[in-house]
Amino acid sequence: SQLLGRLKQENRLNPGAGGVAASGGTTEVAELEANLPCTCKVHFPDPNKLHCFQLTVTPDEGYYQGGKFQFETEVPDVYNMVPPKVKCLTKIWHPNITETGEICLSLLREHSIDGTGWAPMRTLKDVVWGLNSLFTDLLNFDDPLNIEAAEHHLQNKEDFQNKVDNYIKRYAR
Repeated sequence: SQLLGRLKQENRLNPGAGGVAASGGTTEVAELEANLPCTCKVHFPDPNKLHCFQLTVTPDEGYYQGGKFQFETEVPDVYNMVPPKVKCLTKIWHPNITETGEICLSLLREHSIDGTGWAPMRTLKDVVWGLNSLFTDLLNFDDPLNIEAAEHHLQNKEDFQNKVDNYIKRYAR
C-alpha cells in the first residue's frame, strides 16, 4: 500500500525506539490503512516528512455531519513511548477542541489519572479512531476543553447547532 511503502522508506523515525518504521511498525501502518473508518482519509502533505500526516474526518452523523475536519499528526522520534502530537487545523465549534486546534482526547495524553491515556501498546489506528469518535460517541459536554461551546450547548442546543453549521459552512468544506 502507498502509506505502508512511504513509512517503510521513512528513516527519520527511530526503529530502535519502537517507531512506526520498526519491525512491528509496518504492520501497525498496514493495520491502520486496512481499518480506517469510512469517514477518514490519510494524506501526506510533504513526501519528505512521512512522520507528519494529515487526517481528514468527514462525519456522516451528528452535529458535525457534512463538515470536513483536518487534523495534523506528527509522530515523534520516541513514538511509541509518547503519543503522536495532533492538532485540529479546521476552525470548529466543539466542546473538546478549541478554536485554535488543541484537542482533549485522553489517549493523546502522556499521563492520565484514569488510565485511559497513552500507553506503548496503543497504535496510530487508536488515534485515528479516537479522533473520529470525537464527532460521535466521544463527544463530551461534561468535561470540556472549550467551556464556552459546552455551555452554549447546555443553554441552547438549537443555537449551538446553528453555530456549528455556520462554522462548517465557513471553515469545513
